[in-house]
Amino acid sequence: MLLLPCILSAQEKYYSAPLRIPMLLSGSFAELRSNHFHSGIDIKTQGVTGLPVYAVADGYVSRVSVSPTGYGNALYINHPNGTTSVYGHLERFAPAIQEYVKDHQYQKKSFKINLKIPSSLFPVKKGDEVARSGNTGGSGGPHLHFEIRDTRTEEPMNPLQYGFAIEDNISPKIFSLLVVPLSDTAFVNSKQTPKSYPVVFYDGKYHLKNNPAVPVRGKVGFAIQTNDYLNGTYNKCGINRLCLNIDGETQFAFRLNRFAFRNTRYINSHIVYAEYACSKRRYIKTWIDPGNRLPIYTYNFSQGMLNVADKSHKVEIEVADSYGNKSVLEFNTQPILKKLSLLVKNKNSKKMYYDRENLYTTENCRLRIPKGALYANFNFLYAAQAADSNYFSNLQLVHNKTVPLHIAAVLDVKAKNLPTALQSKAVLVNVNLENGTAVSAGGRYADGWVEAKIRKLGAYAVAVDTIPPQVDALSIAGNKLTETNRIRFKITDDLSGIKSIEGLIDGKWTLFDYDPKNSRITHYFDKKRFVFGKRHAFKLTVTDWKNNSTTYECSFWK
Repeated sequence: MLLLPCILSAQEKYYSAPLRIPMLLSGSFAELRSNHFHSGIDIKTQGVTGLPVYAVADGYVSRVSVSPTGYGNALYINHPNGTTSVYGHLERFAPAIQEYVKDHQYQKKSFKINLKIPSSLFPVKKGDEVARSGNTGGSGGPHLHFEIRDTRTEEPMNPLQYGFAIEDNISPKIFSLLVVPLSDTAFVNSKQTPKSYPVVFYDGKYHLKNNPAVPVRGKVGFAIQTNDYLNGTYNKCGINRLCLNIDGETQFAFRLNRFAFRNTRYINSHIVYAEYACSKRRYIKTWIDPGNRLPIYTYNFSQGMLNVADKSHKVEIEVADSYGNKSVLEFNTQPILKKLSLLVKNKNSKKMYYDRENLYTTENCRLRIPKGALYANFNFLYAAQAADSNYFSNLQLVHNKTVPLHIAAVLDVKAKNLPTALQSKAVLVNVNLENGTAVSAGGRYADGWVEAKIRKLGAYAVAVDTIPPQVDALSIAGNKLTETNRIRFKITDDLSGIKSIEGLIDGKWTLFDYDPKNSRITHYFDKKRFVFGKRHAFKLTVTDWKNNSTTYECSFWK
């Protein structure tokens, strides 16, 4: 199957650039991210915030949202051609939009807000300034996150299909091959565990280092570690298309030019999740798990799996980016003909099935994995061990981190020696067995058990959160302001996380912007809502998810 360059639509000149600087990318569409595909492109802003952001086409502002995570400050513009452009991680909106948003934040007494806007309120023309670029929300540095969506379905589409002035003549790079046994009787290199092979480039293609034939038997799958790169940047980006050919015939292919947000977590089935969980290396599969419902696969023969008996095979994996630059990995397999010993199954394991609900119960642990949470069947392992004195249960090892969950499972752990006074403070924590750190999974106590919805398997125990958040003033010393236009605090919590922030000036609710990645909250004085030239009473209350609160009070002259 030949991968042809992307053919631009008739609307390729419909859009102008959202920034008036060279469009250099730090992230591409459908790039592999943690638990999701990247839904747009990330445009570099030269390491700074505050650059003008422009409407890419005529239309109207249809939505604005403000969040401490995710897109941060985000703006959505609907266009007459049936698309919506999205601008994320903004520093601020255009003045009229900014004031509209702030009015609603004060009305709702909430920093986080999501507003659908009437079409007549903020019409825009192509090239109008609508915002300034920033670093808000889950951004890891200054940039503009930009999307084009289908307005009707809200599905993001690949912006690189629409003729933006982005230069790319660099082919994707392939770094290694992973060969994975896919049945209890399959072998790779005479073992029943995955085997990775480094690759080298010569004669216009990638090959396995030293050019070995891969010894296999039974049903196996191939996966590759690959990244794309664009001109003018060293950032790792994602591929657009892949095709697997075996003995000259196409067995598997996919193309990623649009997807639905409801399907984005299937990325954990699109990659070899166990390898990612252990090494942080993302290998893209060339086979499909039975529980993978991603509709991106354009060709699928035998789910992309190779079933080897006594024949050698020539394998070719071709990858391409959105501009048709492609790379090819070529290698051979050979059958293992000698007799091999099968691994002895753990007699304590329990088969879990992807197409039904799964239950596992012990005296101290109850686990319910709902139908649709698994991508494939697997052999579940359970163990319990003593936990240290920080916990109020034994450590419950519900399998391990190598098996992903598409939707949450429900875990109940029996509490042990938990005082009545601490029952309302109980949570389940996910314990890292390598370093002993614990992360709250939330939960509540009832009838001797602590129940929580968990998004990954692993080691869990009952802990309590009795420590209130810590609040440190950054711009108030005693009763004196040390900054002229704002009040800032650093806020942190040791376990369950920040639930709410309430600031009051002279008894009235006051807006604080929340930046959790830097543990900062900030209030900016404005003439519309603040009376200058007097002494003010100030009160700040920060509460965590177990209702532990810290209150900071002072007065200041402003």
